[in-house]
Order: sequence, then C-alpha cells, then structure tokens
Amino acid sequence: MKLGFKGGCREVGRSALLVNDEILVDYGLKPGEEPLYPVDYVHPKAVLISHGHLDHCGAVPNLMDMDPELFMTPPTADLAQVLAKDTLKIAEREGTSIPFDEREIQQMVLNTRTFDTGVEFHTHGYTAQFYNAGHIPGSSAIYLEKDGKSIVYTGDISTQETYLVPSADELPEADALITESTYFGEDHPTRKETEREFIDSLRDTIDLGGNVIIPAFAIGRTQEVLMMLSDNGIPAYVDGMGVRIYKLLMNHPEYLKDPEKLKHAFDNATIVKGRKRENIPLNGTVIVTTAGMLNGGPVLHYINRLYTDPKSKIMLTGYQVEGTNGRMALDTGNIDNDGIIQNIRMKIEQYDFSAHSGDKELKAMVSEFCDKGGEKVFAMHGENTEQFAQWVTDEIGVEAYAPANGEDITI
Repeated sequence: MKLGFKGGCREVGRSALLVNDEILVDYGLKPGEEPLYPVDYVHPKAVLISHGHLDHCGAVPNLMDMDPELFMTPPTADLAQVLAKDTLKIAEREGTSIPFDEREIQQMVLNTRTFDTGVEFHTHGYTAQFYNAGHIPGSSAIYLEKDGKSIVYTGDISTQETYLVPSADELPEADALITESTYFGEDHPTRKETEREFIDSLRDTIDLGGNVIIPAFAIGRTQEVLMMLSDNGIPAYVDGMGVRIYKLLMNHPEYLKDPEKLKHAFDNATIVKGRKRENIPLNGTVIVTTAGMLNGGPVLHYINRLYTDPKSKIMLTGYQVEGTNGRMALDTGNIDNDGIIQNIRMKIEQYDFSAHSGDKELKAMVSEFCDKGGEKVFAMHGENTEQFAQWVTDEIGVEAYAPANGEDITI
C-alpha cells in the first residue's frame, strides 16, 4: 500500500493523504492571507473526509472536475457544504481568488455519500469504516483496507469527552497508524479545572459591572461554551455563524452527547442578528460570538464598543494562530479592527478548551494501537512530528516516521 503525503506534514493545515494514487483521505486548506493547498497533482477515484473543518475538507470542491466518489458522516457532509459556501462568500467579499465556484460546491453535494460511524462500506475494492474521533460532531478516524493491508487515519482526535461530544472510539487493529500530533509534548489541564477557572473569572468580571466577550469557533466551541454557561446559570447573548451550526447539528442528535442539554442552552441564550447588535446593553453582559481568533466577524463590533473599558474582558477559548488578531492581542495588546489599530484596555485571557488529545492521551493511543499488532506509525498534523516519531521508535519499539509534504512511503 503506497501512502502519498500531500499536506499536513510537519505543520497544521491542508491535511491530505493519497492511498495507492487512487483513494484520497482528507483534502484541506491552510487559511491565511494566501491560503495554502495540498501539494502535487492528485486524481482520486474516491475521497474520504474525516471531519468538517477547513484544514481537512476545505479544498474538496476543487476536485469535482475529476468526479470522484465522496464519503463522509452525515454531519460532516452538512458542515463541508456550509464551509465551502462561506469560503466562497468571503473570497467574493474580499476580492481574493479560490480554486472553485458555486457549481463545484453543488457537484460536491451530489457526489457525496454518507455513512454513519460503525458502518462498513466499500469503494473501488477497498473496505472502509468511520470511527467516532471525539473532536467535533461527526468527526471520524478512518479505517481503510485492501488486499490484506490496512491503515487507520485518526484525523483530529480526542479521547476526552466534552459537553458536546463523547470521547473517541477505540481504534481498530491495522498495519499502520497515521496520527495527528498537534499537542505532542504538551498536556492539557483537566476539563473540569479549566471550566472552573473560566467560570470564576467570568463571574468576577460581571460582578464588577464589566462585560465579557467570548470569541468562539463556530463549529463545536460556540455550542460547548453555551452549554457550559447554561449549566452554571449564566445568561448570554450569542452571535455569528455558531447559531447556524447549532441548527445544523440538531439535525444529527445521535452525534451529540446530550442534544437536549444543547437545545436548552440555546433556548436560554439570546440570539443576536445584524442591526440588533447595537441594542445589546453592555452592563455585566456576556457575549459568545465568532470569530474565535478575532479575524473578522461580529466579535470586532463588540470589541469596538468595549476596547477602552478596563473592567471588561476578552476570554479566548482556543489556540491563536500566528498572524491572527487573537495572537496579536495576546502578544501586544493590540488588534487590527477593520484597518484601525486599537490598543485593548480590556483584560485578555486565554483558556485551553482544545478538542485535540494532549501528550498523555496521544502516547496512550499509539501504545494501545501498537500493542494490538500495529507495525508502523506516521506522525502528521503538528509542529513536533519528528520528535513524536522518535518517541514512538524509542519507547514503543515500532517503526515510526514523520513524513514531509510530497513524500511517498510504501507499507
């Protein structure tokens, strides 16, 4: 079985793995001022997508001239369509170019076949199956087998449950594991500890009459944060794409840990649209809104109203990529708000609500896979993939590699 590593190697973003030059696993982009796409030409017969995040599915419409079969879980299929349309809308608004159009998005929808996790399916002589990956609703590790050779591709995976989704399934036996390694070398604090610190800090702010802006990713994080606030009896306003994603996810309750609790959280929140933003009273108010890294979206409106208020607070709920407003705010206290540099007098805090396995969980997952007979491990999707591969070789005694983009390896 030939593995072609076309993206997401020694980096985070644009994940893409080509199997035997015919089956593509993920096809993402790396967002930025100049988006990066997978390397090399590919002509897949079929494409299997692990989950609905841009760095794993964002470039799929660009493949439609080849008319491949597409396979996803039902939530991933819906999320991929929403993200593709949103990417096209942003590109048109900002005058940037992307390699697909509305017609190709429609073709992507027509070519997509959905399978639930735990259901075996077949394509072009391959046996495949999705396993819950615990990252976001619908996220999956992917099993692929042909002619007695098999692989498991984790996509993004979390073995710790959250308010929104249960933890990942146990991985099946296979010859080789292709694993993400985003947080190799870094353990997350316990979820309960992070939630307690977050809620305590938020309450301190609103008790003083300050306001709290919670920037949150639309897929997964917005819904989780609202459930946490609801669980603690804290009313909130919610604005941005996360509301649309909530409605989409409620169409797939079987992929949610507690759909009733999610519905209760949104029923208790005040949904904000457009001009109504100006009417929100800012006196001990909590606002959950996109974008999670402060790059565009309604969050900039709220920051513009509050950035000079030292009693108020921005509570970041996710990793802030280099070059984003969120990273600039953490490093310098400034953001670029629609071309105007603003010095933020609000307090800025960051919390680790990561939906990826930490170091301890990654090591345990790989050890368990190898104990069941796994013979090779490939580390992708991280900045320390070479160190992770070396750890696997030294500590487990199994062949491990940190491939580079464009590299082919046969197992």
